[in-house]
Amino acid sequence: MRRTPRRPIGRNPGLLAVAAALAVSACGGGASAAGSGSPASGGAGAQGSITVLAAASLKESFPAIGKAFQAANPGTTVTFSFGASSTLAQQITQGAPADVFASASQKNMQQVVDAKSASNPTAFARNVLEIAVPKDNPARIASLQDLARPGVKVALCQPQVPCGDLAQKVLGKANVTVKPATLESDVKATLTKVQLGEVDAGLVYVTDVKAAGDKVSGVQIPPDVDMATTYPIAALSASTNAGLAKAFVQYVLSGPARAELTEAGFEAP
Repeated sequence: MRRTPRRPIGRNPGLLAVAAALAVSACGGGASAAGSGSPASGGAGAQGSITVLAAASLKESFPAIGKAFQAANPGTTVTFSFGASSTLAQQITQGAPADVFASASQKNMQQVVDAKSASNPTAFARNVLEIAVPKDNPARIASLQDLARPGVKVALCQPQVPCGDLAQKVLGKANVTVKPATLESDVKATLTKVQLGEVDAGLVYVTDVKAAGDKVSGVQIPPDVDMATTYPIAALSASTNAGLAKAFVQYVLSGPARAELTEAGFEAP
């Protein structure tokens, strides 16, 4: 069913996993590049490379934003590592090499701030939940209440992950008790279970349903029951290129990046 329009925006063993993921450079397109030296660019002297650890739900929009930032700042490289915000926050506090953290939860960002690994985070987007179902919706899911029906298989994110924490809050607000068939490591893994038809439904973000295109269908959660999570971003204290890290944060807050996030389905913070 159609979603109502939403208001626009005005990666110890874990360290090894991050190091491996950092080999993947930003790619993709869609965000418009501002001219070099403009408020949306890093300005004169922005050079070198940075690594951005970002929430899994930013996997579609951030590579395009990174490419546009690089175009606005010749001689720069932005590399991304995506994962659950809770996992990324833990990796940062354990010393994972990175320059910027974009979290899907203020709670996980606060963990990083409390560890003095970042300061002054800025909110740049909001996201809300939606029910994702296989394209043909075989279980005929039409509401949150349907997720509690006997025999319905539901995928949720693990409770410590932002999408899992938010799902529990939304289900509680709706007085719906769901026994999940699986608890996944992040929102993209949850969505994959739906796409493969291994479950009848999954609670993910509206942006993930949109990114999946015709691979899934979305069932909107009533606004009076649905809840939002706010995405903060901050340059990391241990960054080896602090100037470029701060410039990237500013670019995420700029018009071109906000337009990319709006196109992806994010709301204003």
